[in-house]
Amino acid sequence: MPRIATPPSPSPSPSPPSFGPRPQLEIRDLELVLALAAAGTTAGAASSMHITQSAVSRALTQAEERVGARLFERTARGVAPTAAGERLIAGAGLVLAQLRELEREVAAPAAATARVRLVCECYTAYRWLPSAMANLRRRLPRLEVDLAVEHTQDPVGALARGDIDVALLTTAPLPGDREARGALVERPLFSDEVVFVVSTSHPLAGRGSITRDHLRKSPLITSNTPPAEARWFMTTVFGRQKPRLEFLRFPLTEAVIDAARAGMGIAVLSEWMADGYLGGGDLAVKRLSSGALRRPWRIAYRREAADAAERLVTALESSAPRLQRRAG
Repeated sequence: MPRIATPPSPSPSPSPPSFGPRPQLEIRDLELVLALAAAGTTAGAASSMHITQSAVSRALTQAEERVGARLFERTARGVAPTAAGERLIAGAGLVLAQLRELEREVAAPAAATARVRLVCECYTAYRWLPSAMANLRRRLPRLEVDLAVEHTQDPVGALARGDIDVALLTTAPLPGDREARGALVERPLFSDEVVFVVSTSHPLAGRGSITRDHLRKSPLITSNTPPAEARWFMTTVFGRQKPRLEFLRFPLTEAVIDAARAGMGIAVLSEWMADGYLGGGDLAVKRLSSGALRRPWRIAYRREAADAAERLVTALESSAPRLQRRAG
């Protein structure tokens, strides 16, 4: 019998790519939580985002509905991130940075590597910044950042002279003259928390928080804080009051910590510095009863370095570490 040819089976259609569940959060939600974390208030976030305060509140409510968790709590000082908010803040900056870097790669794949020189006004940032820079090199290979630590004592002057491109600032103002000011740009970046550390044998160790009266009655142990930082602390904590406080000043963080461990008073430290000393079980970290004391940081840069600086901004916004052990 003649053989009847069987037509070949049609090739299966390729399966459409699977992208998984569609993310609920939007880019503006990530920008919002970073602005709130940096400013610490809805008014400050509104100013940096160039929208109204009521628009910030509505946007936050919508973001919380999308993610299904409360992201910020209102406090006496403004807003503070919840545990869920901290997790979102930790990843938001790098997500935005990588998305913007992808757009740059698509638009200009042969773009040259950008290099910027960066300095910090307060040495506490150097506790984590070198590691953050190493991570950024892997995530943003076309951006190279050099730490110019030799300009730490005068970051604004170095920025105005063009010795550096970018500065991370806390309290130092930019130059007042119009020409120098016109060459520079500044914007809010992030904040760190100033915490209070005592020995576990200290009378305050068992309290849930400490008050301004406790600070008035106990020696405060600090490093050699610049005058502008000291003024910020007094104004933020005591307002218009100017109580006479007793200070014990040491040049090294290790000495500050050891004095607190010996029960000599209350150490006043950035969370970045305190976190590395809390694992021994002989120190307790406290917050003020009025809420977390957050110190705002700004980024300032020269206009000619704006492209590289803006790439750096979104990456740095979530790079600053948070205190892993919560204050009591």
